[in-house]
Amino acid sequence: GLAGTYASIGSRHGVVSREDMREGSDIFMVEAFIPMADSFGFVDELRKRSSGISSATMSFSHWACNEEEDPYFVPKTEEEREEHGDTAVSIPKNRSRKLLDAVRKRKGLLVEEKLVASATKQRTLAKKV
Repeated sequence: GLAGTYASIGSRHGVVSREDMREGSDIFMVEAFIPMADSFGFVDELRKRSSGISSATMSFSHWACNEEEDPYFVPKTEEEREEHGDTAVSIPKNRSRKLLDAVRKRKGLLVEEKLVASATKQRTLAKKV
């Protein structure tokens, strides 16, 4: 029921903005904001987690920029270098960068990614005499 509804919203990085109980009925209304990139498949997940009790009506509300996540972050200060390392390759990708890379890959554009994780010289196991 309601726990499944909140679990679905939370798993999609949603933020609950309003909760209301409709007078004269047993309907509990939850208004939440979910990022557009995380909203695909939300209705199916909501029905599954709430055993079919919950339903959703979705509409676009507003644009918002997450100022905490810079998709092009590169450590510049000494403190940032100590925390993240010297190279941008060692920095884990944030949600903004993952979304940006997925769109670029889908459109066939250049994506900065390491193709080989750990390259070693190829050797043969059999000894030839």
